[in-house]
Amino acid sequence: MKIVVIGGTGLIGSKLVSKLREHGHEAVPASPNSGVNTLTGEGLAEVLKGASVVVDVSNSPSFEEAEAMKFFTTATNNLIRYEKAAGILHHVALSVVGTDRLAERKPSDAEKTIRGYFRAKLMQEKLIAESSIPYSIVHATQFFEFVKSIADASTSGTTVRVAPVLIQPMAADDVASAVGRVAVGSPVNGIVEVGGPQQFRLDEFVREGLRARNDSRTVVADPAAGYYGVEVDERALVPDNDARLGEIHFDTWLKESAKPAVNTASPSAEKAVAAAR
Repeated sequence: MKIVVIGGTGLIGSKLVSKLREHGHEAVPASPNSGVNTLTGEGLAEVLKGASVVVDVSNSPSFEEAEAMKFFTTATNNLIRYEKAAGILHHVALSVVGTDRLAERKPSDAEKTIRGYFRAKLMQEKLIAESSIPYSIVHATQFFEFVKSIADASTSGTTVRVAPVLIQPMAADDVASAVGRVAVGSPVNGIVEVGGPQQFRLDEFVREGLRARNDSRTVVADPAAGYYGVEVDERALVPDNDARLGEIHFDTWLKESAKPAVNTASPSAEKAVAAAR
């Protein structure tokens, strides 16, 4: 089966392409680096020839609402148009557990918040659902790989303040596996939720992640601090009880990620990999 992976050179996309190929599928990574641009339509007609499935794991380069909205609406509308012409049978998109909850405005919100990004993701999902192409939307929880980013966004001086709400993060490898299983299956014409095997309090998750990095910042549980600076409810970041769960535990991932990488790439190859991220 030919499966085109939009955003196929990024964190999830590159893992997904490898996993699909391991199972005998023709997985084609598509990104501006490979001559495929969903914002302009460049290369889409060619790359979609003979494909059955399109998986979109691309992401907006900005959390700002106007820019994210422009990215997701333009890219999704272009994808849908070219997919219809190519006879694509299944459109799969990666989104976020709690997107609707995180998009909802709160009285405590500042003028500009991360909520605008999630409103843009909701629009992406709406466009997919309203198209005539059979689809599946995978809602994943936060990735282990972004624990430091959460801490950095919540740091003042040497103190990290986050709300002690529940979170059920997962490894990027498990995300890619989950998306791959959905991609080779039948369209659900709805949402599939996936999450990690364990729930944490957000402050516990961040504290454990920083400790493993020997990061000396102090993590404080502060209900007013929120998540990326916005107020969140107790279960805003966790999936429902019927979510499909990954297998990799956080402590296992921390041990593996602490191991030094074996570098066999040339300097020029390293630059190419960095540029693709």
